[in-house]
Amino acid sequence: MGQTARVSAIVWTAAGSLLAWLWLLLCQGFFWRTDVRLPSRREPDAWPSVCVVVPARDEAAVLPDALPSLLGQDYPGRAEIFLVDDGSTDGTGDLARELARRHGGLPLTVGSPGEPPAGWTGKLWAVRHGIGLARGRDPEYLLLTDADIAHAPDSLRELVAAAGAGGFDVVSQMARLRVESLWERLVVPAFVYFFAQLYPFRRIGKEGTRTAAAAGGCVLLRAEAAGRARIPDAIRHAVIDDVALARAVKGSGGRVWLGLADRVDSVRPYPRLSDLWRMVSRSAYAQLRHNPLLLAGTVAGLALVYLVPPVALMAGLATGNAAAAVAGASAWLVMTGTYVPMLRYYRQPLWLAPLLPFTAFLYLLMTVDSAVQHYRGRGAAWKGRTYARPDAVPEEG
Repeated sequence: MGQTARVSAIVWTAAGSLLAWLWLLLCQGFFWRTDVRLPSRREPDAWPSVCVVVPARDEAAVLPDALPSLLGQDYPGRAEIFLVDDGSTDGTGDLARELARRHGGLPLTVGSPGEPPAGWTGKLWAVRHGIGLARGRDPEYLLLTDADIAHAPDSLRELVAAAGAGGFDVVSQMARLRVESLWERLVVPAFVYFFAQLYPFRRIGKEGTRTAAAAGGCVLLRAEAAGRARIPDAIRHAVIDDVALARAVKGSGGRVWLGLADRVDSVRPYPRLSDLWRMVSRSAYAQLRHNPLLLAGTVAGLALVYLVPPVALMAGLATGNAAAAVAGASAWLVMTGTYVPMLRYYRQPLWLAPLLPFTAFLYLLMTVDSAVQHYRGRGAAWKGRTYARPDAVPEEG
């Protein structure tokens, strides 16, 4: 009787995982497709003015590969760059000025906001300072982009053309992250895949849907919409600031679009597992709103969806339970098939697709570690600052 009960549990659990995958495949906004790129765009009769805001804290290592791409933007209208040196200790501000002198191009202003007050994350305090500097130019659009993002020469004009043609208040592209080391190959495509699963890109751009998200490395924001949504003050304590920004804009009646980038790339390396671990764990528990019940549900969900299929297959083969083996193999096959488009987008070998359960297990551990760090008082971090709770005063690390 006990053996039969165990066998039945394996079969039912594997069947549950397969049903979950069939639902994800067909009912979750076709999240697995990678053809959501910049929407139809039309060059305006008169190009609106744009101010580019770049928060930068200790970015001297990546700035030479990223800032020249902004300085060299081929934009027909008026555009200016405001780089906010947020307390850097590696000469980021001086290097930015030197790069501007060397490369020329768009005008560059380097500002410094001072230490953020309680209730502000450091990055958003820097963004606030940059938007304040830009406000004097009365721009129609703001491009919020990170210091490690390299843009193709026509990136800005393509973003503006797409926003104008589609009537979008936010047009955001998820930059193609670097994928060179073994750990980057295993973790980075899965990071974007999981993000798209949580926030299906097709739903974000549809009017009348509540799904909202953006990718912080490349966000074109209509200045009028920023004022209406009180950006960034309304999201000043947000650790996952890009999603919070999109929600605030959409919640105030704005339209948001998010898709994958073709020629917007992150130049920041994550060569070791520890680098990627910090990238994920710094904000994973914040994504769950620091809620232990949501954490438990997430761990259970990850286990059911990603870990059960290979376990059920192996258990079914070991015990001769054909039903468990077939259900596990079928779920694993659907999982693998949905991951293939993302691997192709990142130009990675397809043999990595069946390894997604292993990567998901790593993400499960990173999420748990994020919660552990939160309860130890070492909350989310950005460039050496940690935030134990939304109203915490930043600590220098």
